[in-house]
Parts: sequence; structure tokens; C-alpha cells
Amino acid sequence: MSNNDKMPLLKFIDILTENSNNIIINIKHLQENYQRTGIQRIQGVRDANGELIQPWLRTEYIDNAKYVRMGKFEFNRNTATINMLVQRQVKLVKSDDTTPILEVAGLLVNDLHTFNNYTIVSNGKINIQSLKIKISSKKTFELLKDILDAVEFDFHREYTIQLDNLPLVTKDFACPNIDGLFDELAKTKVISSIIAAHLKGESDIFVEPQLDELKKHYISSHVYINFPTTNTYTSRQQAITNGTLDCQTSYKIDIGSKDILNLSKFYSANKFLDKMYRVYDKKTGEIFTKPNFTMAFQENLAFRHKLLSSRVKITKVDELMKVIFDDFLGIENYGIVAETLSKVGASSLAHLLQDKFSGYSVSKEIMVTALTDAKTKLEKYTDKIYQEKISPLVFYIGATGTLPKEISVPAMTATEIVRKYPDLQVSKYEQEGHFFVVSDSIISIYAQPSCYSTRTIISAQTCAKK
Repeated sequence: MSNNDKMPLLKFIDILTENSNNIIINIKHLQENYQRTGIQRIQGVRDANGELIQPWLRTEYIDNAKYVRMGKFEFNRNTATINMLVQRQVKLVKSDDTTPILEVAGLLVNDLHTFNNYTIVSNGKINIQSLKIKISSKKTFELLKDILDAVEFDFHREYTIQLDNLPLVTKDFACPNIDGLFDELAKTKVISSIIAAHLKGESDIFVEPQLDELKKHYISSHVYINFPTTNTYTSRQQAITNGTLDCQTSYKIDIGSKDILNLSKFYSANKFLDKMYRVYDKKTGEIFTKPNFTMAFQENLAFRHKLLSSRVKITKVDELMKVIFDDFLGIENYGIVAETLSKVGASSLAHLLQDKFSGYSVSKEIMVTALTDAKTKLEKYTDKIYQEKISPLVFYIGATGTLPKEISVPAMTATEIVRKYPDLQVSKYEQEGHFFVVSDSIISIYAQPSCYSTRTIISAQTCAKK
């Protein structure tokens, strides 16, 4: 069987995802043959002298087995990269004497898991040559039979799958329709940013003393282990010189519009609030300097537009964000926020915002609950758009180096695209990119340096979740 006739890698990943309960993976083999693709970070913070101060807690593996459950696959949003998240059980212990921590803030924390990230495909190239797995279901075996080193099902046997023999994409790739997607993503991004800024340090489950205790034990309000981390090196240039850090070119693929080139052009919610709005006390008239959305739960708080200097240049990003902010803050009623929240199933927040702007009192507890629910639903909606429409297109372009056959438009340089669409803002790296106008969208492809650690430093596990 020729390479082109074999099962494409993406189909293989679909099968693993749908049958993950029937597959276990040889984690020892994976770790021994893995090449890191990013900069390694270690737990701790550095003092003024650059010395590492490690956390007073760490995690230890409970399962030290050869096999673990099949991981979850995730596509990078603007490179041809696929990561596999492997879950492993750990316990939280004191660093000095390994005393286990069993309870924090009234919660049992004896069921924690790490999520270790392994890059399967990095920038369109296979990063893991092979996987060793065991299969417990004959039906799953039949689905994978064509690429396994066996013809008969044997649940005792370990199968080797040579990933480097599989084509990355199918020859009959169906190009998704991306019309209007950027506008949808832009609205959800801005609204999500406003909500996240409101919720910083807030929880719809825990009271403040609980949050303080969780934070002391490096646990977030979502019950994730959240150790502080830092680079393994203190000097980036020295790390490159001594060979512990290497850099290569990574190709980014972004989707944008004729006004805004990509989502990275948007400001954070608090930065835009400070740039464009005055936040003041309605009773005293006091104006708050350096405002942020954590103030929004205070009584008598009000918002108005700043009087901007004529030297301040207003961009299309500013214009779009201002409309959504005005809508969310109740300065104007454009209906964008309510429509977006209703679309994702978060109507409760839309109703509470309307009540608030109509003069009704809304308790902080009820508002935090609604904001938390809306944030989750907006994230799921955004993930769905990427998973079904954008990530497959990004992966195809990054893996093949070409556009799908359905997109037959000429490439434009940064100079040409800005001349045609003067509102676009082009960054340093995008200046050398290529741009393709597809209906109301613009696909941009540009190179950017990407560094990775060449040696692994053993440290305590990070990113654990209850």
C-alpha cells in the first residue's frame, strides 16, 4: 500500500478520539522517544538574583504504570500543530517531607490529575514517529487494522503504529466555508474578555477565605493546580549560545476580515476600558484612575466615554470594541451582546444586564453565577467554530503548504493588501507574509521564530486538575 493510499493521520486521530475508552498507550515508550517542541518551564519563581524559589508543595505520580488511558487531541488555532493531552493521577505533597495534602478549603484533594502535553504534529511535520498501544475492543481493532502491524485481534498484544508512514491530510479535503466566521469570533472574543475581567478573583462556588486558602495551596477557583512557573534559563541568549535553547521558523495561518487582520489585534478588556472610558461614582463624582472590571460590582458605579485627544488614532478595532463595550455597559443598546449571549444559550446574563440598566438591583452573587455560565458557553461556542471550520483549514494549509483547490485567489504582499484595505494593521512579522482575499475574509500566512528547549530538566508535575 502506498503512503497516499493509507489512512490519513486526521482520520486516525478521529478513531482514537471516538474509541479512547478502548485504547491504552505505552507512556514509557512515548516519553523515551519524544522531542520537545516548546520552551520548558519549571515550577517556582526567581528572586532578584535569579535564584529559583520552588513552591512549598509539589505533585507526585500515583500511577507509575507502563500504560495510561488514551489522551485527548487538540488542534492549534493558527499553526498545523496537533497536541495530545495525557491524563495521569497524582497526589499533592509537601516539598520538604512529602507529607500528603488531603483537604484544602473544605475540599478533598486526593483525586488530582496532571495533563501532560505531547505534540503529535508540529508545524506540519510529524513529531512522534510511532505510538505503542493496546486495544481492548475487536471493533476498534477492525477500524485500525489497515495501519496495525497485525492481522488478528489480540487484546494482550502491544501494537505499534508508525505515524510517520501516514499522510497528514486526505486528498479529497473539503474546504469549509469561512464567510462571516471572523465577525462571530470577534464578538465572542470581546464579550468573553469583558466577562473574564469581571470574574478575575471571583467564584460562583467559593467564598473569599476559601479562595485565599486554595491560592495558598496553588489551586485555582476551578480546582486546577496552578503552580507558578519560570523558564529553565535566566538569559535567553546564553541558553541559545550553550545549546539548551534552539529556534526555528514557524508558519502562522490567521483568519481575518478586510478591516481587522486577525484576533490578536484586539486589546484586553481592562486596557480598552482604561483607554476609552471614564469610570466614576454617580453620587460623589469621583473618577477612578486605572479602572478595571473588578470594580463593576461596586454600588453607584457608572461609565462614560473619555474625551480623547486629537492625537489618538481610532482604528477599526477600537470602533468594533467600543460598540460592544457600550452595549455591555448599557451606554447604548445595539443588541449585539444580547443576541450573542442568546445564541450561545446564556440568556440569563442578557436578562440580568437589561435589569441592571433598567435600574433594578442585581446581587453580586447572582451576577457572578450568570457571568460564569456565559463565559463557559461562549468558550464552547468558540471552540466549536474552530474545531469544525477553522482548525481543519489551518491544518491543511500548514501541512501541505498550499491552499485548498476551492480557493483559487492570488497571493498579495503586505504592501498590496494595505493599499487595497487601508484600515488593516500589519505587525512586524506579518510584513513579510502573504495574504489571500476569500469573499469577505482574509487568510494571512507569515513566518515567525519559534524556540524550544533541547534538553529536559526534571521537575514536579504541573497543570493538575481535581
